[in-house]
Amino acid sequence: MHYISTRGEAPRLDFEETMLAGLARDGGLYVPEKVPQLTAGEIAALAGLPYEEVAFRVIRPFVGESFTGSALERLIDAAYASFGHKARVPLVELDPATFLMELHHGPTLAFKDVAMQLIGRLFDAVLTRRGERVTIVGATSGDTGSAAIEAFRGLPSVDVFILFPEGRVSEVQRRQMTTPAEDNVHAIAIRGDFDDAQALVKGLFNDHAFRDEVGLAGVNSINWARVLAQTVYYFTAAVALGGPHRPVRFVVPTGNFGDIYAGSVARAMGLPVERLVIATNQNDILHRALTTGEYRRGEVRPSISPSMDIQVSSNFERALFEALDRDAAAVRELMAALTEEGGFTIPAPALARLREIYISGAASEEETRATIARIHAETGEIVCPHTAVGLKVAADLPAPEGVPTVALATAHPAKFPDAVEQAIGLRPALPPRMADLFERPERMHVIDNDLAAVRDFIRRNRRG
Repeated sequence: MHYISTRGEAPRLDFEETMLAGLARDGGLYVPEKVPQLTAGEIAALAGLPYEEVAFRVIRPFVGESFTGSALERLIDAAYASFGHKARVPLVELDPATFLMELHHGPTLAFKDVAMQLIGRLFDAVLTRRGERVTIVGATSGDTGSAAIEAFRGLPSVDVFILFPEGRVSEVQRRQMTTPAEDNVHAIAIRGDFDDAQALVKGLFNDHAFRDEVGLAGVNSINWARVLAQTVYYFTAAVALGGPHRPVRFVVPTGNFGDIYAGSVARAMGLPVERLVIATNQNDILHRALTTGEYRRGEVRPSISPSMDIQVSSNFERALFEALDRDAAAVRELMAALTEEGGFTIPAPALARLREIYISGAASEEETRATIARIHAETGEIVCPHTAVGLKVAADLPAPEGVPTVALATAHPAKFPDAVEQAIGLRPALPPRMADLFERPERMHVIDNDLAAVRDFIRRNRRG
């Protein structure tokens, strides 16, 4: 099993090297050379299995010889042992046609744990076997950072540096990144927005001398292993609702496009997905792109759903690559236009192919609050603002008769207590295991939006 870059000028790698590399050396993102297929019978056989077993069956074809079957099973079992629900990602019925898929039962209460807990173990197994160490650098709009720190804290073979926009994450999100005491983790507040932090990370990876010097690795959604791990829960939800014998619509609140792109991978593997619905907040570059064909960077506007406050969606490049019939030269041209001109026009044939898979909508701040209130009044469920964005768009874009809708609940409402309290007058409590979060001492570094400053900080603070 091998992987190629969306820009066509980086080495072809196996799964292990792809996972450790993160971003390809030509600036592109790795995708499978060929997507493995599951038959209708194989998909139907997933019904009723434990989450871990489904994960093994979905992931195994992608790893090639990098892990034996028994080793992969052990790592998957360990990854989800700490989740707070036996189903790992349970479905909650809101009405006969609409379901929430709760992805927030992991240790940091966000969907990023589903992938990151597994990736931490995969990295550790590979690095221990190879006798190597790496420096992980990532940018976060809130949840990826805490999930990465939780997954890698204390590991002897890994140093972790997480960049986040100063003052633009919730207090719970910040404290989850700044309170771990292990000396291999570093939370860095960047004076800028998420796109600035993401650009710094890409700049570090594109500095090949520095990349080799510190053994740079990435676990943002640019990392293929992240996308692969997220593909699993599309299968568990679909088969629970009658797949593959009937299609399912998924609604995904998304800013960086990784979570919804995982759904397109499941579709490419053979899962009958009726549509993947892109749900954005007021930072609506994805909705604008799909509606108008213009993918153009705008100003990031802070919102009550801060994990989606993004105007450059990294994983959209993977979707473009597929929509352009894997024409790497065309992808390079469009990405150059994004860098030099702030955007580009999606070629008409590619736009048509994207619209065969994706539809989109957006929710304003007022609509997001109103949806939190409506869902609570109608069902008793309390949802986070990101989940509410998805539910608002789901209501605007109902599925065809007989097709169930699954809305992804991406974070626990207690991660965004102010927004929830404004909407329903109740302040959601953190789970008991996290009740002392606001009493723990914080450890944080504030750095200018400057590539050289970040590079120097990493050099000074990494171990070894």
